[in-house]
Amino acid sequence: MPDKLNHIDYHWFLVRTQPGHERELSDLIEQKKGEVRNVLEAYCPTRTTVNVRLGSNERKATLFDGYVFVLATQGALVEFLRDNCPNAFLRYNRKRTPDEKATPCIIPEDQMRAFKDFNENYAEMVVVLERPYTDYAFNPREGNQANEIVRVLDGPLAGCEGYVCRLNRKKGLVFQVQGMMPGSHLTVSYPNIYDLHVVRLHNVEADRLSIGTEKARAADCLIGLLQACGYGGRMLPMLYGIMEYLSVKPSLVSLCKDLHKRGESALGMRLEQIGGKEAELVINLARYEHDNPGYVKQHWNKATLRPFLTPTSGMEMIKDQKEATIRHKDFTEFIRKADITEEVYYPTKGKGGTATTTYFAHVGIMKNPTETDGYILFANWNDFLGEYFLTDGKANEKLVDGTLHAARNGTADAEKEKLIESFRSFAPTLYKVLTDPGAAVKAIQNFGIGSETLNVFAVTTTEDGVDQAKNELANTCIRICKEINATTHLAIWRRYLRTVWLHA
Repeated sequence: MPDKLNHIDYHWFLVRTQPGHERELSDLIEQKKGEVRNVLEAYCPTRTTVNVRLGSNERKATLFDGYVFVLATQGALVEFLRDNCPNAFLRYNRKRTPDEKATPCIIPEDQMRAFKDFNENYAEMVVVLERPYTDYAFNPREGNQANEIVRVLDGPLAGCEGYVCRLNRKKGLVFQVQGMMPGSHLTVSYPNIYDLHVVRLHNVEADRLSIGTEKARAADCLIGLLQACGYGGRMLPMLYGIMEYLSVKPSLVSLCKDLHKRGESALGMRLEQIGGKEAELVINLARYEHDNPGYVKQHWNKATLRPFLTPTSGMEMIKDQKEATIRHKDFTEFIRKADITEEVYYPTKGKGGTATTTYFAHVGIMKNPTETDGYILFANWNDFLGEYFLTDGKANEKLVDGTLHAARNGTADAEKEKLIESFRSFAPTLYKVLTDPGAAVKAIQNFGIGSETLNVFAVTTTEDGVDQAKNELANTCIRICKEINATTHLAIWRRYLRTVWLHA
């Protein structure tokens, strides 16, 4: 049959047969394809299975009941089915209008190749789910919070993007593969996320500020304005006074008028300039203070350096200005713009990308009491490092070096050891800071700043090296933030990171 290689009408057709007879039809085509013209191949994906839950029982069922894929020309396939399989027929697409001509269901070659590749090589690694993929975007057990979205970086599933969901008491990856019909997809899960090397994507559409981060951003916005306006030692009393005023009368317009009357015009003008999102956060914090009197005073009781990365500068910075300076009683603060680029995902579009957001890095500098010509530069990681310093002994060793976990390496039965919950594996910059004696940046517990103490990342330098040390400290801290935020394996430390990076 010399025309087979040159014929232009070969397509993958979807053939409908009686349920349970898929393999029978596939075997028949394979047996007779050498005897007929232009019927080249039959494909019956029987190895892919789905768990169907019936009460407490589970059973295996075929993935595509009653369907076989056949590579052939339309005329030859119709003739073959008529002569050999009277109970089988081509599947046709539904007509969208009465006048439209019915067309057979054809699977494009690239989609068919992707489907076969997955089914033949990876199907044993996953379970096909019956619910639509969109059902896994949120976790109903945790107040419908958005599930994390990740991308697999290497291995058999490299490039797959999906949701991290708890399935059968384990965190698994739920993603999509090419389905039976053109443009359709199957929802499948890989049962253990810890077996995979993944990067976390920022969910642009569904990620929301946690309640705690909303309050922190609101308080930080006010603290930044107060410090920039020169309130110094009066900063905390002014903050508490603003919250008391707004908790009774939640109106920034009224507050600004009151500040002007009291001779606090600089602060009043700065408050008039804040954006709508910041204003909403401040009012929401005031309402929470009304319902929980004393909340702000309890949680913001130190007038020291702000968290390392904040969404507002506090200072008035002109368009091209990259850095500003505030002189405090015991140290000087540098506030510099920091553009953070993240991997992001748009669920409704089904595609990822990158997004860049401007934050402001806060670095303090003070004289080094142990060196005549020395300086110490530091960044506020108080709560994050506080939790780290509370971790001691064997628990600390496991946290830094990692714990062993048996992980499948892509074959049916072979296993390897893999580190999880590990700074060494998933936050290498932090691991170096904590373990390398030669690292420029150090983690310091209860660092003294006047009468206050903070847990900080710090670097020492001479007067000539201040600019270089500032860059070293800021860049190191930003890398730590990005590494922790991008991994699913350090979830608890991402919670503490919210007190360092007031992330949107």
